[in-house]
Amino acid sequence: MSEVIKSYKGFNRDLTCRGKQYEVGKEYEEDRAQSCECGMHACEYPLDCFSYYDPAHSVYYEVEQSGDLSRRGDDSKVASTKMKIGAEINIAGMVKASINYIRERIKEEKGSDDDYGASLATGDYGASSATGYYGASSATGYKGASLATGDYGASSATGYCGASSATGDYGASSATGYKGASLATGDYGASSATGNCGASSATGYKGASSAKDPESIAIAWGYKGRVSGVKGSFLVLADWEGDESEYWKPYTWKLKGAKMVRVDGEHIKENTWYTMRNGKIVEVTEDDR
Repeated sequence: MSEVIKSYKGFNRDLTCRGKQYEVGKEYEEDRAQSCECGMHACEYPLDCFSYYDPAHSVYYEVEQSGDLSRRGDDSKVASTKMKIGAEINIAGMVKASINYIRERIKEEKGSDDDYGASLATGDYGASSATGYYGASSATGYKGASLATGDYGASSATGYCGASSATGDYGASSATGYKGASLATGDYGASSATGNCGASSATGYKGASSAKDPESIAIAWGYKGRVSGVKGSFLVLADWEGDESEYWKPYTWKLKGAKMVRVDGEHIKENTWYTMRNGKIVEVTEDDR
């Protein structure tokens, strides 16, 4: 029986890769596999995908590779003759999978599960995770992964292709490196992407997302979310209807619409907070904060 490996693959948003169309749940087969030359390619280490498909313009899926396998030495990229397309995985999932990948192979440099715990990874492919209340997590190396899951947690990834995720309420997530990805999923979370081709996303109630580079994108998908960006960057907002007395229950939200705009410096100003209200993108007022 041939080896079957779980890996991760980046695609264009229409689920194409190098002109080939893929579909979820289907299996594909090619005649030969030679890394960087032929066959279907994916990465065993999730964050390696960012080198080939940046998070601002791409989607990612779990895949199974089998048949003839061909690996390369400088990252975890694998070419295969057989591939099955699994479920889509978001940035937070990519971060968690990256941390698990590293934990299975090396001893974590430093970690904490207690309240006020601090975790730091500074080497290439380093994984940092803080799960306690007020925890702080930082990954500064090349393709590092940082995750803070407790309320008020802070997560930061500063290296090239780094990924940062804060999932607790009031969490702060920041990705400053080239092609970095930042995600804040808790209520009142703050997310920022300052590097070229970065992606910033805040999905919780009144989450704030900012894009600090012209080639980056900021997304506020939560109820009463807000975004800001520099000239040239893109902003995405959703318009929700909900019960303010039960704002913490996402299942009570009703999506009314969504829009994407580009910061042009005139109609959409630089470094100005915007929200979406009654189908229109408007500047944030004190009542929105």
